[in-house]
Amino acid sequence: MGQLTPPVGDRDHVAGPPGAPLTLVEYGDFECPHCGMAYPILKVVQRRLGDRLRFVYRYFPLKEIHPHARHAAEAAEAAGVQGRFWEMHAILFENQHALTDDDLMSYANRLRLDIPRFVEHLTSGAAAQKVREDFRSGVRSGVNGTPTFFVNGERYEGVWADQGAFIRYLERAALAGAV
Repeated sequence: MGQLTPPVGDRDHVAGPPGAPLTLVEYGDFECPHCGMAYPILKVVQRRLGDRLRFVYRYFPLKEIHPHARHAAEAAEAAGVQGRFWEMHAILFENQHALTDDDLMSYANRLRLDIPRFVEHLTSGAAAQKVREDFRSGVRSGVNGTPTFFVNGERYEGVWADQGAFIRYLERAALAGAV
């Protein structure tokens, strides 16, 4: 099993309490159809586990096969600077078929982001740097495809597409982590 490198920290996008007994990290790609299939499963996992779960999303755009993935990740990061990462994350996964630069600007407008600030973050290279850092951390952690999950720092090798089995595994991990 692979180790998550680096561990979850201040640089991450986190949903859930810091003291949750279970930390689930996803390395994902907004254009990846498998990540798109995992998205509603993860929403169920979040509802089911509630405060027992700390969910973290890290960027792993496979730009060679998903030409819009990197820009989508950068848009999510630019939205995150304005405190709207999770809203942009949802819009991107719910609209995987529409990830052109025009679409990304439309989503920024829909979220009522400060558009000059959004564009500045995109064009300054700051968003791209964070996406590269996440990608490199994925490589160091042994990620070679998306989605890849880590449960409490260890790579999850099971089947995530079997929602019931995935949730049962995560519930057991949450109980084990709540020592």
